[in-house]
Amino acid sequence: MWRSGLRLRVKELLMIHPSCSFLPPSPSPSQHFAFTKKPLLGLADASLCSPGTMSTATNLDGIFKQKQVLRSKVRKSLKSMDPSLRSQEDDAIQSLVLEAPWFKSSQRLCAYITCSALREVDTSKLLSQILQNPTKDGSAQNAKKLYVPRVEDKNSHMRMLNISSMDDLIANSMDILEPAPVDQHGNAREDVMQANDPVDLFLLPGLAFDKSGRRLGRGGGYYDTFLRKYQELAKERDWRQPLLVALSYSLQIIDDGAIPVTLNDVPVDVLVSPAGVIPISQAALNRMQI
Repeated sequence: MWRSGLRLRVKELLMIHPSCSFLPPSPSPSQHFAFTKKPLLGLADASLCSPGTMSTATNLDGIFKQKQVLRSKVRKSLKSMDPSLRSQEDDAIQSLVLEAPWFKSSQRLCAYITCSALREVDTSKLLSQILQNPTKDGSAQNAKKLYVPRVEDKNSHMRMLNISSMDDLIANSMDILEPAPVDQHGNAREDVMQANDPVDLFLLPGLAFDKSGRRLGRGGGYYDTFLRKYQELAKERDWRQPLLVALSYSLQIIDDGAIPVTLNDVPVDVLVSPAGVIPISQAALNRMQI
């Protein structure tokens, strides 16, 4: 496990450039829905997060240590979260997504399969809605195509494979559900990287987020690595970039700038919590029809 983290750290070190800026500007309050709850965490050392220092090799070790501190504190908060509150927030978040125009109009999606042990926002209702076939009107016109993650190794290598039913999922060695590489007929599942059509949006997990688009993952680098590759593919094929939508419990939203970032960290376009939906990037503002 430490070797995987070391490889990721070396990759980030090689990519660092002191003058880089890799996050979009925060939207003004008028550009998004207001949150009714204040962030519960504000833990970062400003010297690690300021634009002039967050991308320097000198502070790289400090950034990784700061991320570990944040991860530890958020995990403790999630562990102590009241189960009834968790259930309420799960329902609220999924309802917001299901009613969103950008979700209803999407045809191809990548989404994570909730792992209860990781205390991630539940996606079961969302997946059920995506996988329902035929659609309510009895036609396939509005049917959605779903790709879900399959971890291939400990080197941040993950694929997104197409499934048509929750029965297509099997538990891996860590008891996390993921798609089998082949279907019931022995045919290889379609990999989103080989698909002929672009993905409209990604539904993303994480440990912590802020309202400027920063996302703190679990340290493996799987999603950041995959998202960069897919964004490069979309650019090569002249496709519209997918909307990156993060799902977050209230307590996972922390103060803006409190998540240290490196060049490898991919910002999200949209943040959804029980309190509402925040479009962050210009692409999100253009596509969310608010």
